[in-house]
Amino acid sequence: MAALRTDRLTLRRWRDSDLEPWAAMNADPEVREHLGDLLTREQSDASVAQFEIEWDQRGYGWWAVEVRATGEFVGFAGLDQVDDYMPFTGVEIGWRLARSAWGQGYATEAALQVLAYGFGTLELPEILAVTTATNLRSQAVMRRIGMTRDSADDFDDPTAPEGPLRPNVLYRIDRSRTRF
Repeated sequence: MAALRTDRLTLRRWRDSDLEPWAAMNADPEVREHLGDLLTREQSDASVAQFEIEWDQRGYGWWAVEVRATGEFVGFAGLDQVDDYMPFTGVEIGWRLARSAWGQGYATEAALQVLAYGFGTLELPEILAVTTATNLRSQAVMRRIGMTRDSADDFDDPTAPEGPLRPNVLYRIDRSRTRF
């Protein structure tokens, strides 16, 4: 599959050169604040290997995100099947960026392109997004891309320990209500 491009970003398959900056992101406590434990380099590398396997199986997944002007890897964005242990099913959109890329609108820009792919190319009927109840930045991106939340859908992540990572919110967007 060809890369996706926005005015400022390229969303593409992963390269070996992405592994080091990806590992640095996964070892950054601020980047991982709403995700849980920091990852070792081995765990981080294994996550990319799994992304690639899932991509080959499904035809979609997590794209590496780079800044077009510089070629700098700044994170990931994409689509994933909701895990079986969650209290709902579907396809989830997500993103994660290095701190140096925060506050520049990259998450929103990448997410809009991913939504266009999910609705236009994959013809998904609905796309979901999940984050911790305390992750206000991600929730703001969800609202900016047109997603809505019904608090009746909020849930406790069954894999998270008691504490701030357990309460989660669920946002949705339906293809019939979009311009994609």
